[in-house]
Amino acid sequence: MSAPTTDRTTPTARPEVVTQAHLQLVTVPGLTGRIALITLDNGLDHTRPSSLGQLGLAAFDAALDAAFAAEPVGIAVTGKPFIFLAGADLSQIALIPDRETALEIGRLGQRVLRRLHDSPVPTFAFVNGAAFGGGVEVALHCHYRTLAANAAAMALPEVFLGILPGWGGTQLLPRLIGPENAVTVIVENALSQNRIMRPKDAAKLGVVDVVLDAADYLEQSLAWAGAVIGGSISVPRTEFAGADDKTWSQALERGRIIADMRTHGASPAPYRALEMIELSRTADLTTGLDAEANALADLIDSQQFRAGLYSFDLVQKRSKRPVGAPDPKLARPVGKVGVVGAGLMAGQIALLFAQRLHVPVVLTDVDQDRLDRGVAAVHAKIAERAGKGRMSESEANRLAALVTGSLDYAAFADADFVIEAVFEELTVKREVFARLEEHVPPTAVLATNTSSLSVGAMAQGLAHPERVVGFHFFNPISAMPLLEIARTERTDDATLATAFALAKGLKKGPVLTADAPAFVVNRLLLRMMGEVLAAIDEGTDPVVADQALAGLGMPMTPILLLQLVGPAVALHVAETLHEAFGDRFGVSENLRRIVDGKHRILVGYDDKGRQGLDPDIAALWQQGDAPSTGEQVRDRALAALADEARRMLDEGVVAEAADLDLAMITGAGFPFWNGGITPLLDRAGVSEQVTGRRFAPRGVATLPHA
Repeated sequence: MSAPTTDRTTPTARPEVVTQAHLQLVTVPGLTGRIALITLDNGLDHTRPSSLGQLGLAAFDAALDAAFAAEPVGIAVTGKPFIFLAGADLSQIALIPDRETALEIGRLGQRVLRRLHDSPVPTFAFVNGAAFGGGVEVALHCHYRTLAANAAAMALPEVFLGILPGWGGTQLLPRLIGPENAVTVIVENALSQNRIMRPKDAAKLGVVDVVLDAADYLEQSLAWAGAVIGGSISVPRTEFAGADDKTWSQALERGRIIADMRTHGASPAPYRALEMIELSRTADLTTGLDAEANALADLIDSQQFRAGLYSFDLVQKRSKRPVGAPDPKLARPVGKVGVVGAGLMAGQIALLFAQRLHVPVVLTDVDQDRLDRGVAAVHAKIAERAGKGRMSESEANRLAALVTGSLDYAAFADADFVIEAVFEELTVKREVFARLEEHVPPTAVLATNTSSLSVGAMAQGLAHPERVVGFHFFNPISAMPLLEIARTERTDDATLATAFALAKGLKKGPVLTADAPAFVVNRLLLRMMGEVLAAIDEGTDPVVADQALAGLGMPMTPILLLQLVGPAVALHVAETLHEAFGDRFGVSENLRRIVDGKHRILVGYDDKGRQGLDPDIAALWQQGDAPSTGEQVRDRALAALADEARRMLDEGVVAEAADLDLAMITGAGFPFWNGGITPLLDRAGVSEQVTGRRFAPRGVATLPHA
């Protein structure tokens, strides 16, 4: 039954950017006939991947008609430079009005692509660049697949978005690579923040048959296809990779465990995908594809997918064109970077700057021993990556040479950007900036990685406070895309433009925030976490309170998050927010006891293997006699989030609710299928209950709450 459409916010329609299918007949030495080569190309530059909407599918269908009519000895499909195919046109899918239309489009895609599978002559996918979703499914329908060694990535991200591969992926991939690897590609990778396959990964998993050099990739692919057609190359196939009952059972159970761990049942997509993978074992292809199309239609017409599209749009567009960023032409060049501090966070920052910008990076610290250990840790990380084949030895040597250390601030005399990552104490950070200003050029940007303190307060007393900016990374820096850029009342446009230009060079998605305590992510997380800790303090079973928000699909529970952040850091931020905002940010005395006891591990397991507080922590926790149910804890946490989000918007911390959502997605791992925090609060009806109105960010399609 179709979901209700009343009050659905429909995205603005735009014409489909039609991907054309260009056909040419190619003569291959050694073959008596020709290969029909179809090139998929949307006519835009390589930064705009080709995708298939209804018109694109029609063009592909027509090209296949012409190809078969030419009676070739084989048919091959490739893409424009650097791009094979990004799959279905998500902007058009967002406009689908109902389940019936979704089913029609799913079946249309299956019908066109299946012509490659059912072809009487061999079919080949020459995957010359990035291939996602339906692009991978085009390749799977072909009988054989080559992949360029420099292809950016292959992935089936559908489950990440709240749907499933619906043009044959769930039926063809298990047949090709077996259930274990199919679960990895379709479910595990998608739920691991959409992990991609590099060429070596795709080859190892069996998704492609051969990886070829990029220099003359098309010529090599045609020659390889000619050898397959001519019989000199044989590619053996074993259906389902010969998986037996035990392998199937283990693979599907592993998939369910991953789905439970990553979504806590909050998204139906991974479970439907697993059902389809399991069906592929017993159903013929026609039956399997029909079931897959129906499952896809159900998911497209779901709330989770509407939210997922909104999240996708935020990450793909808003993060790359951040609201409030000054004219990029104002940005100053950065040829050298300084990092004050040589601890874990500072080392990650130094490595990121060196690796992404290829500029000299100088670290400093309070004594030689700490400095030496910090620089050595960065060099060890570089060597580790080289040892794993992620970079060449020569590249590793060049990178290590860029990262040096000095106890003398004079080493920053020619630095263009200096970021401090020292202890979260305002007086310490002020002293650092005061010393830096004695040495750095007048145009150098001074940045702070503070997570909660006032950036403006750090700049007080400086001769040039206009060049101070917040530049807050999230841990681990290599994995978390968000960068909170905080502008003080005195930060000038050149400084801010330089910060945004660096964010782009570092491949981070920035969000501009006001200079407000804890900026965005930590302020929202600490408000939520404070309610959970308060419930435990009042007498709620810690396990009940910690699992109360599992339905949100967060990557970890509040107590696990507290453990990751570190109790001492969490306490410091809580105290900062309490000082700034009063009692709505409480400070748990139990948390203070944990910090005073120097505990870092909070989570343990009982004799039945159930997760809960570590016994040492539980012994410290003094509880009251007013326990709450899990539902009550969830309700109070969501109410607190709605209240804080509205306050932040009213205060102008960010420009729009969409920035809150983007920050929570990219900085806190908030699931795509929730669409960020404000659509979730709107759907649950909490926004109106707490604040009297919905957030209703522009561009998110929502269904009314129950």
